[in-house]
Amino acid sequence: MNTPPIALTPARNRPALGTVAELLKPITWFPPMWAFACGVVASGQDIAAHWGLLLLGLVLTGPLVCASSQAVNDWFDRHVDAINEPHRPIPSGRMPGRWGLGIAVGWTVLSLLWATLMGPWGFAACGLAIALSWAYSAPPLRLKHNGWWGNAACGLSYEGLAWLTGTAVMLGGAWPGPHALALALLYSVGAHGIMTLNDFKAIEGDQRMGIASLPVQLGAKGAARVACLLMVLAQLAVVLLLAFWQLPWHATAVLALTLAQWPLMQKFVQHPVERALRVSAFGVPMFVTGMMVSAWGLRQLQPLQQLLGAT
Repeated sequence: MNTPPIALTPARNRPALGTVAELLKPITWFPPMWAFACGVVASGQDIAAHWGLLLLGLVLTGPLVCASSQAVNDWFDRHVDAINEPHRPIPSGRMPGRWGLGIAVGWTVLSLLWATLMGPWGFAACGLAIALSWAYSAPPLRLKHNGWWGNAACGLSYEGLAWLTGTAVMLGGAWPGPHALALALLYSVGAHGIMTLNDFKAIEGDQRMGIASLPVQLGAKGAARVACLLMVLAQLAVVLLLAFWQLPWHATAVLALTLAQWPLMQKFVQHPVERALRVSAFGVPMFVTGMMVSAWGLRQLQPLQQLLGAT
């Protein structure tokens, strides 16, 4: 008796749309979008009157620039991911051939084209963020090979640069000013610690591939202490600045949010690998809530500055 031939499913020569979405990681878009929104609030401008700029900026910082950085990172990290997270689109084979690189390049170009709609500052900020994302992941720089440099690039791009862009765009391209600059830089320092939280799940692969993340350099507990120290010191510095700027209620709120993170951080330092995800899930939302509280403080500071300037 003849056995009917077995129908073989042909290999896909292009990824499914769901796989593309997975590569672009929508869950990671929130931090830069939130920081941009903080910058918009801190500008003191009428948000309702400039809703178009707000929408353009949110799309640019999240679905475009951040998404492109995720694609770039996954392409140049595909060998590490094959060890740490083999289920990801590229190492699993669901993103065949050089599709990962093509999407990274295409999304980068699309981001730059979109940024032209936001004036010179928006385009320049986008260009710098794109440059940092490629420098972070791609050779020859590949800043992520050293946790100090790589996390600094991510923190600056995701938080500080996005914040300043939101403020500058709402001000019609004007320089954001020293108050916004100080807070944006401090929250970038804190974000350095947040970036370290992501490295604990990849210690084995980073060690085997020669990536000197902070957990690899300092050990898990040493890296946990540094991450917590950067997050706490940055927020305490914000509290002092808000108090100095005569914004006591905002300073108190940020201080309360900072103290609320402390129990999570204590357990994290004791069991860093097991507790990193918990700090990300519960501690980081309090950190970014403090960012928005600070932004609203700057918004209230604007009329006072204008009054002092008039007198």
